[in-house]
Amino acid sequence: MKHAYPSVFDLPDNLARKRDSALIGQDEQHFSAIRSSIEKSRLDTSARLEAAQKSSGRMGREVMERDFEIHRLGGRLRSLRRYGVDLCLGRVVTTDAEEPVYIGRLGLLGTAGEQLLVDWRSPAAEPFFGATHANPMGLRSRRRYRWTNGTITDYWDEVFDLTEPITEAALDDQSAFIASLGTARSPRMRDVLSTVQADQDAIIRADARGALVVDGGPGTGKTVVALHRTAYLLYAETRLGHSRGGVLFIGPHEPYLAYVSDVLPSLGEDGVQTCTLRDLVAEGTNAIDETNPSVAQLKATESMSVAIDAAVAFYEQPPTRTMIVETEWADLTLTAADWAEAFEAPDPGTPHNEAREQVWELLLTILMDRYDGDEAPTDIRKSLQNNESLRAELERSWTIIDAPDLVADLWSVSAYLRSCAPWLAPEDVHALQRPDPTRWTVADLPLLDAARMRLGDPEHARRTRRRDLAAVHERARMDRVVDELMAADDDEMMAAQLRQDGIRDALVDSAGFEEIPSDPFAGPFAHIVVDEAQELTDAQWHMVLRRCPSGSITIVGDRAQARLGFAESWRERLGRVGLDRVRIATLGVNYRTPQEVMAEAEPVIRAALPDANVPVSIRSTGVPVEYGDAAQLASILDRWLQSNIDGIACVIGDPTFVPSERIRSLTPQSSKGLEFDLVVLIDPDSFGSGIAGAVDRYLAMTRATGQLVVLTAQREAAPRTPSTA
Repeated sequence: MKHAYPSVFDLPDNLARKRDSALIGQDEQHFSAIRSSIEKSRLDTSARLEAAQKSSGRMGREVMERDFEIHRLGGRLRSLRRYGVDLCLGRVVTTDAEEPVYIGRLGLLGTAGEQLLVDWRSPAAEPFFGATHANPMGLRSRRRYRWTNGTITDYWDEVFDLTEPITEAALDDQSAFIASLGTARSPRMRDVLSTVQADQDAIIRADARGALVVDGGPGTGKTVVALHRTAYLLYAETRLGHSRGGVLFIGPHEPYLAYVSDVLPSLGEDGVQTCTLRDLVAEGTNAIDETNPSVAQLKATESMSVAIDAAVAFYEQPPTRTMIVETEWADLTLTAADWAEAFEAPDPGTPHNEAREQVWELLLTILMDRYDGDEAPTDIRKSLQNNESLRAELERSWTIIDAPDLVADLWSVSAYLRSCAPWLAPEDVHALQRPDPTRWTVADLPLLDAARMRLGDPEHARRTRRRDLAAVHERARMDRVVDELMAADDDEMMAAQLRQDGIRDALVDSAGFEEIPSDPFAGPFAHIVVDEAQELTDAQWHMVLRRCPSGSITIVGDRAQARLGFAESWRERLGRVGLDRVRIATLGVNYRTPQEVMAEAEPVIRAALPDANVPVSIRSTGVPVEYGDAAQLASILDRWLQSNIDGIACVIGDPTFVPSERIRSLTPQSSKGLEFDLVVLIDPDSFGSGIAGAVDRYLAMTRATGQLVVLTAQREAAPRTPSTA
């Protein structure tokens, strides 16, 4: 028996013509089937998730596969609970079929196994996003829905085959997209999946080989592409999955990450790590800006990573004299050549602090080979392991050190810095010294990261020894348990199972062992997405590349928005940091910023960068840019609040302004990647001169999706908050 569901369509009176059953009757039947399937899928997925959670993998791979299945089922269940029939984005009719194909956020089968929704990332869904009148991609027609609180409040049809009968009531080639651009903004990026455009979709679906640069000016949808490409690649390229490294998404700042935080979960991907460059380093939380530009430039160069290597090598100096190692049975000799051989023992790439155990093991092996007495090797080894003089000599020669201590020594001991970076001029060495070497700046973070990657965990050896000791005790306990079971039970089948190779090791419970802390951002990742990448220095690029050895990276940015200038091409810039497989995809259509705003913003950036890639805006609001005195700020905001019950405004450039629920207060740099219905700039000439000042003004102006107001006069410093409306 079929359920009688209420209509999904809730069209306003001015769209009464679109209520015609000839237009929506087929959709109504399909949505009823979708709703029934979703209810069944929720129950089925919940049951499968519960069963997976109760199952216990006995071996490492089984546990990993079980955890991955729990993650996958949990993500699907969250999507099914988050959405109802609004899982459906729209439908297409192809030239070789009569029935529509419905496109969804997820793939969905009906109770009889029929395909109710095609996942938006599948090849079958590509024409829904990519078809144009110049390239219909085999479509006769396309319909897009506007969902509001789970109901359809509007829909639009596009017809690609001119021989098709045209129903004027729903025909509107661009309104589905254009109308969505004019809707009010909110504290979170709104859902735009159903209106992804053909130029954006082509980039979203590009393969993950090498580095792909998505270059585009303001409003071209770079962030939309970056986020949807992340979800697409996780679906389409299994080698990037969570069990194989996963994807890391790096944004420019915390307000940006908060703004886009709902997008990936809405696309069915809630396991993607998201962070800023600061988050890659523990000291980033409290790091301050580098106030001296020349010092920042010195630290940004690739050569400083060479200085880090030299600083670490300072703590890897083998003794140059012969040492006599005393045991209870004989005195053994370690020569300078033996020390040098042992110091060469670590495998390439092994972090300094972890490599010392390999050096120690080879030293013990060399000494045991020198002993020719009758004592048992285990006794000799135990005696050597407990030899305090030998261990003290190793600790002096291969010293365990933490990354902050290493970098702080460079900024406080000038002779050490000169030794590690002999190319620095004396005045540069002097400039890099500071009274408080651990008052970390943003420019220090790449060097701290390089040092930490090179050094590794200073507690590694102690943690490893404690875990090994715990494992020995646990294995001994399991041996006693198994022996007691075999002695107490004459069941030959059980005895045979207990005698199997590896069974005792498999029974060892490591749950109580000391956990070795892991860094969620340490990588390696299978793919990394970097938004606003035009700002990264060489040193910051190396932070990223250390976490993605494959070089599979999506790079999103605009050379015209680089505050320090970007005179090179993307290929030249990336080639300098080691990326040689680079493809460029350009976005040239400004979907967000009104023509009225772009007409004022374009001369600002072209004055500093004549060849800037300024995109062509396709929207017009009819609202001119307003200019005035800063004393008008409160009245302007009050007027906007009273006439707009929804939306978000932003005051940019006034650090004294007190934000409210619907009005933000940001600097030009912290507004990067965000968008607002109303933007009010305060004294934009005070943003600075040169390229940096022009970029800040251009960036701030192009945050506006509706109206831009520029106030230039100085006002009193007392903070004021607009009245609420």
